[in-house]
Amino acid sequence: MAAVPLRWWWAAALLSVVLSVSRVVANTEGDALYSLRQSLKDTNNVLQSWDPTLVNPCTWFHVTCNTDNSVIRLDLGNAQLSGPLVPQLGQLKNMQYLELYSNNISGPIPPELGNLTNLVSLDLYLNNFTGGIPDTLGQLSKLRFLRLNNNSLTGQIPKTLTSITTLQVLDLSNNNLSGEVPSTGSFSLFTPISFANNPNLCGPGTTKPCPGAPPFSPPPPYNPPTPTSSKGASSTGAIAGGAAAGAALLFAIPAIAFALWRRRKPEEHFFDVPAEEDPEVHLGQLKRFSLRELQVATDSFSNRNVLGRGGFGKVYKGRLTDGSLVAVKRLKEERTPGGELQFQTEVELISMAVHRNLLRLRGFCMTPTERLLVYPYMANGSVASRLRERGPNDPPLEWETRARIALGSARGLSYLHDHCDPKIIHRDVKAANILLDESFEAVVGDFGLAKLMDYKDTHVTTAVRGTIGHIAPEYLSTGKSSEKTDVFGYGIMLLELITGQRAFDLARLANDDDVMLLDWVKGLLKERKLEQLVDPDLQGGYEEHEVEALIQVALLCTQGSPMERPKMSEVVRMLEGDGLAERWEEWQKVEVIRQEAERAPRQPNDWIVDSTYNLNAVELSGPR
Repeated sequence: MAAVPLRWWWAAALLSVVLSVSRVVANTEGDALYSLRQSLKDTNNVLQSWDPTLVNPCTWFHVTCNTDNSVIRLDLGNAQLSGPLVPQLGQLKNMQYLELYSNNISGPIPPELGNLTNLVSLDLYLNNFTGGIPDTLGQLSKLRFLRLNNNSLTGQIPKTLTSITTLQVLDLSNNNLSGEVPSTGSFSLFTPISFANNPNLCGPGTTKPCPGAPPFSPPPPYNPPTPTSSKGASSTGAIAGGAAAGAALLFAIPAIAFALWRRRKPEEHFFDVPAEEDPEVHLGQLKRFSLRELQVATDSFSNRNVLGRGGFGKVYKGRLTDGSLVAVKRLKEERTPGGELQFQTEVELISMAVHRNLLRLRGFCMTPTERLLVYPYMANGSVASRLRERGPNDPPLEWETRARIALGSARGLSYLHDHCDPKIIHRDVKAANILLDESFEAVVGDFGLAKLMDYKDTHVTTAVRGTIGHIAPEYLSTGKSSEKTDVFGYGIMLLELITGQRAFDLARLANDDDVMLLDWVKGLLKERKLEQLVDPDLQGGYEEHEVEALIQVALLCTQGSPMERPKMSEVVRMLEGDGLAERWEEWQKVEVIRQEAERAPRQPNDWIVDSTYNLNAVELSGPR
């Protein structure tokens, strides 16, 4: 009889040990992250949810866990945190992505980060780190992205980093590093762009030799090719032999010209990706789905599951075998160059652009006949659908939600422009491309028209891409796109949020109104009919001064001259209440001076002329 109670006692003891081990692992990671919270100064309370009394940190904001409740991702980029990191971070053994970029974090980089052997991406750029780069980072055998640029790091570059064979993105620029740049191992793939603006660096990875080393060989003399020889050389490739024979020189000229052209380009990009022919080389840690999986998920791409249609194909709602909902973007079956280019652009860019206000690519499928992208399903649709296509049981977007959407989408675009190297231009910013997650947070989606602006780009497209009503005037007339092209589209999107109307609507002709939303808004402002601008669905549920502030931002973003539009980072600050009054007042003064110079008589109550290029000063209720 005593054996039975004894057996149960041992079973209970074993269960207790198992649970204790699980809790210890979870608490160890939670304790490590809580130590980080205590070390950092958090002025915006982004770490407020980090409660040390919880069993594990998987419910904390900005923390992602795997199915075993182990931390695999920490997203604290651009959170205005300051203070030093803590060595306890080295206890997060399953961490894959450590994103702490664009803060004011100071002190040394903890050598304990070398214990994170599953780390794929380490982004510490745009901080105030000092000291050297730890040798222990060479232990990160799975690391693919290492960005430490724009800090105050000193000392030599550890040679241990050259043993990371998986490294694809390296940026150590804009520091105070010194000594010879290693040129072996993975470092042989990177160019001086990765080490720029470190005056005391030398060696083959830079533009100057080290003391005592022989000087770099000067480039061969450049002789402009004749049209005939240039065409022939371009068809055969560049052969830099430096041979004396004139025939061999003709083959070398295009390569020399390309090298000199690249050296003349301004140094505005901070990292270099080694060239590879394999299209999967830039796909990162994405799941590669089989075509059969996606056929089953979408019911063989049934028309009943179509969520939307675009210029390159359709988007389907699907359910994977694990029960999760996804949106599957299927490029058109015709294998047009544009469709394949879009696939390559989306996979490469979205997989590297990680921000809470950007749509994260979940996976892809690539077969000889199909190109498919898999995204998380956004249950609340897009801003456009919520404004103009909502169901009878769906409430309208409240003003507070619209203001949050304005700020979230601005942060996402600012990340694309200022924190992606090379920078990413969306080129089709509109309400239909701003998606809403389960909490109605803005998620910028559809990078199908995004343009990768690196040192190989001319910034001029062969065809204007975008949506009528959202296209900036300079892009429409010249085909030249820039960050300010997106700023213009964002300004139009703000007007969509405020008015609930389409950017281009022929139905407005019935009331003798302008078909372009921007001109329609200016016409009402000119007549001082502010109340008619606001979406009637709000039913007066808004603060007038907040509407006026958002209109001011929208008008600053849609100025005719791209040089006069603010950057998206400035837009974020203005939406957060910093600098809008000064910018608006400055803009009004410039407009007054411009009007006086042109000697154009204006009535005191005039608001705005019907021109995208010349806006009169708008008299809302004055700067705030």
